[in-house]
Amino acid sequence: MERIASFCVDHTTLRPGMYLSRRDGDVDTWDIRMKAPNQGDYLTTTEAHTLEHLFATRARNSRWADHVIYVGPMGCRTGFYLLTRGLSDAEALELATDCFAFMAEYDGPVPGASEAECGNWKDLDGACARPQAAAMLQVLRGWSPEKMRY
Repeated sequence: MERIASFCVDHTTLRPGMYLSRRDGDVDTWDIRMKAPNQGDYLTTTEAHTLEHLFATRARNSRWADHVIYVGPMGCRTGFYLLTRGLSDAEALELATDCFAFMAEYDGPVPGASEAECGNWKDLDGACARPQAAAMLQVLRGWSPEKMRY
């Protein structure tokens, strides 16, 4: 079997940031790396799950909503994938920065936090997710499109 693209990235050199993981036709996959891989510091499942609900909701309700294809957590719990269509690198960075600013300040009920809306609805906690979003927001505010390549 051939190795998939994400396994070809040297995870020993990755640091928190936003990277273009792959471009498939007109779909861009963004690696939003919140934690350095294999360093023992990972998002908890509650943090990742809560951030997923907030990130996806904000992105799909933003001015870039028509360009958002998918938002989801990485299985390794070091960040998120954001799939977009038709955004420049700068616009994708602006979208991610907007979402993390929203998540860092959000203090309301977590969207989709009911048994009817979510398969693990009791595993959501906005208070524990906010500091993780705030830390990533600082990274994104210092980021630029020139840094968005591995």
